[in-house]
Amino acid sequence: MDSLTQIILGAAVGEVVLGKKVGNKAMLYGAIAGTIPDLDIFSSYFTDTVTALQIHRGFTHSIVFSALFAPIFGWLVSRYERYKDFKGWAWLFFWAFVTHPILDAHTTWGTQLFWPLHERLAFKTIFVIDPLYTVPFLVFLIMAMFQQRTSKKRRLYNKTGLILSSAYLLLTFFLKWMAFIKFEAALKDQQIAYKQIDTRPAPLNTILWSANVETDTAYLLGYYSFFDTESIKFETYEKNHELLGDLANDEKVQQMINISKGWYIITEKDGKLLYNDLRFGVLSMEEGSQDFVFQYEIKQDSQGKVQFVEQEKRPRDAKKLMSDLWTRIKGK
Repeated sequence: MDSLTQIILGAAVGEVVLGKKVGNKAMLYGAIAGTIPDLDIFSSYFTDTVTALQIHRGFTHSIVFSALFAPIFGWLVSRYERYKDFKGWAWLFFWAFVTHPILDAHTTWGTQLFWPLHERLAFKTIFVIDPLYTVPFLVFLIMAMFQQRTSKKRRLYNKTGLILSSAYLLLTFFLKWMAFIKFEAALKDQQIAYKQIDTRPAPLNTILWSANVETDTAYLLGYYSFFDTESIKFETYEKNHELLGDLANDEKVQQMINISKGWYIITEKDGKLLYNDLRFGVLSMEEGSQDFVFQYEIKQDSQGKVQFVEQEKRPRDAKKLMSDLWTRIKGK
């Protein structure tokens, strides 16, 4: 999830663990702890794109990391804070650390919660930014913040925020199931034979859902809004995996294919060979759009070493997507 949401969750968890004893400091340290796992993004400054993608939401988003580093941070804080209970601070950091990847596991990217196992846990039930999850949670956290640390209202407000946000997460599983049933029925009605289907919410909401459908030679992308009255239409994208040629056997290419779980297409544009990660869709809902959210140019240096270079996004692309989303959410 986005940094603000993780800060809110960390603060709320910190309040549960030590709020009654240290007041708003529990929220402060919980908020700090809630951001620490995402420091793995700095790996992109020290390594190549593919390796950085592998590292992201890996070790720092695992139970192992939480168990190892919570006591260290707990000890450090207990050394200079007036409240000296090492165990209390360690538990605060542990729960703030571990709830971070658990929340991230609901997104499309997922987390290596059980690192060193390579499998990522990804429920794909919520977008990385979802105001319906974050805003009510933030409101109740702020309300709790302005209460006395021993106040029953403080605990009530914080608990209410946690319950509402958690209930919404549970609801997203039901919404995902409902959307999946619709996509499955549409494929059956249109007599489309497919290998697998992958569903996820569109950006910023859980009303509009998207699906990637794999066939023998192509991928189909479709959208469904709970306000739709028309049948689902699928856009066809040829796999074009053969365009990789001998590059298909390159180690970096294989790593990228593994990262995207095989959901990718290859395209050529302006002399560039592009790797498109299908899991996150396109930046436009216009028919036949080739502007994928995560698009990488595959380059080779003079020694034949393969590099992936992420293509930059333009601000107007995001504005266009927001406009398209709002229109599409209202249904067809």
